Amino acid sequence: MMRRKMFAGYRTAVLTAILAMGFGMMANAETAAPDIAGLVFDSKMELTYAECFDVYYYQDGYKLIDVHDSAQYLIVPEGKEAPEDVAEDIRVLQQPLDTIYMAATSPMALFVALDGLDQIRLSGVDASGWTVQEAADAIEDGRILFAGKYNEPDYELLVGEDCDLAVESTMILHDPKVQEMIEALDIPVFIDRSSYESHPLGRTEWIKVYGAMLNKEDTAESFFAEQAAVIDEMANYENTGKTVVFFYINTTGSPVVRSPKDYISSMIEIAGGKNAFADLPDDSGKTSVQITMEEFYNTAVDADYLIYNGSIDATVNSMEDLLAKDGLLADFKAVQEGNVWVTDKSMYQATDTIGQLMNDIHLMLTEQDASGMRFLKKIQ
Repeated sequence: MMRRKMFAGYRTAVLTAILAMGFGMMANAETAAPDIAGLVFDSKMELTYAECFDVYYYQDGYKLIDVHDSAQYLIVPEGKEAPEDVAEDIRVLQQPLDTIYMAATSPMALFVALDGLDQIRLSGVDASGWTVQEAADAIEDGRILFAGKYNEPDYELLVGEDCDLAVESTMILHDPKVQEMIEALDIPVFIDRSSYESHPLGRTEWIKVYGAMLNKEDTAESFFAEQAAVIDEMANYENTGKTVVFFYINTTGSPVVRSPKDYISSMIEIAGGKNAFADLPDDSGKTSVQITMEEFYNTAVDADYLIYNGSIDATVNSMEDLLAKDGLLADFKAVQEGNVWVTDKSMYQATDTIGQLMNDIHLMLTEQDASGMRFLKKIQ
């Protein structure tokens, strides 16, 4: 099978292939396509950076999305039926998928890029919560209806609108009864795991999953190629040797940093820096890691730059706000030298412009003009 290409400027170690286990089958880059009774395998989607999913094509328009460590989804073309003997643990998505409940936030920008906003009828975020302007506008003018948060959906509205798919983030795993209730209403639940990708472009490549759902693979491929070209221009960025801490302080007062295997850590590397927590041991598989203030202090006190995650905690807009989180931060080198930055709240939802944040980090590291930054702001 095709070996996945590695990004020329990607400075971290070669990533180990992730096995997609369970759900009655095994499917990954090294194994044959899942065998589905009654269907004839045709081809497999070509991927460049994404490691958390695969898409298999079968004759007569059938497709299988395998989200690794999660579930498999059989896409059935409009006017056709699922095979009689399809495994019970495979979710069936019947096309057309044109009344979607978008409870996850990161896929919205990808649907906009696919010109697929019309396929979304219901939202788990109200207009004020969207930084994707097209989504906010659609809610304001009634094209999309607010149907309750992911953990408190309006079940009657989902049924009344004849919802055909709920797209959820992994947050739904903390509320399994909600997922069970949605599925009991005969609405399949698709869980987006794009945040678990190690390479930032892997996250963007999830546009191909949604392109497969909407039969817009060509549009998805073209968009992804454009984004990959933008990041290819960063391949020659030299490593500055400067250390960066990307973090926020949660409601319990504990620092939360990014896993060394997380896509944000990869962004820092590609932009020419080094994640100060690159050696943080973590076997949890989580993208973010909560640590003690003592652990944070010991590693981050001498870091060259601090980036506060304003997309999670928007309360830090000044140095005073930061020090109010914990007075120990006053000892930090980056605080004393004025090298503290905060991300814009729109960062997490902007999956369609992933290269911009890397460019912002590069500008920060090389102390260039910050006027062209989109996602980073220096705090005083």
